[in-house]
Amino acid sequence: MNKNLSLLALSQVFGFTANIITVFLSGIVGSQITSIKSLSTLPTALSVLGTAIFTILAAKIMGKIGRKLGFIFGALVSSATCLLAVFAIVQQNFILFCISHLILGLGIAFAHQYRFAAAESVEKEKAPKAISTLMLAGIVSSFLGITLANYTKNLIPDHLYVGSYLLLAVFTFMPVIFFIFYKNNEKTKIDFNNKHNGRKLSEIIFQPQFLQAIIAAAFAYAVMSFLMTATPLSMHVMEKMSLEKTGIVLQFHLVAMFLPSLITGHLIKKFGHSNIIYIGVFFYLVTIILSLFEQTFTNYMVALIFLGLGWNFLFISGTSLVVLTYKEEEKFRVQGINDLIVFSTMALGSLSAGILLSLTSWTTMNLICIPFLVLIVYLTFRADFLSKKLT
Repeated sequence: MNKNLSLLALSQVFGFTANIITVFLSGIVGSQITSIKSLSTLPTALSVLGTAIFTILAAKIMGKIGRKLGFIFGALVSSATCLLAVFAIVQQNFILFCISHLILGLGIAFAHQYRFAAAESVEKEKAPKAISTLMLAGIVSSFLGITLANYTKNLIPDHLYVGSYLLLAVFTFMPVIFFIFYKNNEKTKIDFNNKHNGRKLSEIIFQPQFLQAIIAAAFAYAVMSFLMTATPLSMHVMEKMSLEKTGIVLQFHLVAMFLPSLITGHLIKKFGHSNIIYIGVFFYLVTIILSLFEQTFTNYMVALIFLGLGWNFLFISGTSLVVLTYKEEEKFRVQGINDLIVFSTMALGSLSAGILLSLTSWTTMNLICIPFLVLIVYLTFRADFLSKKLT
């Protein structure tokens, strides 16, 4: 651990609650303030869509002004839009609630760059461990966010969940304080209009290793987001399970997403990126198989735990592999494109979750994920085969 990595981990604890509370509550709040139930998860999806839309902008801004000011700006945006969401809930205005979550995506786009900043704070060979360290902070964020969001949901009389979003406004502001002490590591500011900043983008993207990395990370997030977004509605609204039970399942899912980070970096170093990706795919298959059985609290719990484990192995492997595919002068361009692809696919997963759940079933939604897992396995095998052929 160094100073920058410590500050990034602290910021992750508070900043990541924007993702946690949005997934946990926005679909439920949406179902209460719109008469069109198939649109309940639209706010959740729009926050992801906003993240995808603004990833290139976030990368460009940080390329101009550096990580420090970029992260502070992102935290301020997140906090302000949480207050806009508060106003929307009070007014029972579904459109305004959706707009607040779309703009929240801008703040989240900056926060998602924490992992690249963590990788840059250490030597390249230590990047998986640095990213794993940052991901561990998500465990604290998960319990802190969901537990306190539950406790504060009735804080404001006659306005359910307003207290939860007020809490989120405070949490997302905290990184502003932490990043005052952050030190920029960038050697140079990147001119995005300069054609000599490294290789052509197409040359970078079509590297077999880059395709392997981006597809593993993108579909790790897409599948996880697709199923996790639908979970609160499937459990609480359709299966009539309590909000407390729904929260417990999501908490354990989030722990499973981040706790393996204690060893994921070590496993990648020992067994290689590809083998960890294969294991991540296997964990996702366990989740899908469990959906074929009766939907009970225990079934949801076990399925979501394996969903979290699969995400951890796939996402950390993919992210740390991307770092190996670009040069210093290419990093902001490549990181922006990486996040655009990752969070665009994640947005599609979130956007379709509520609609498909209302039209089909939890089991069908799980089965839809299989082709994406096949693609991950194919591109991983292809990258390894081409790599061996070249050597």
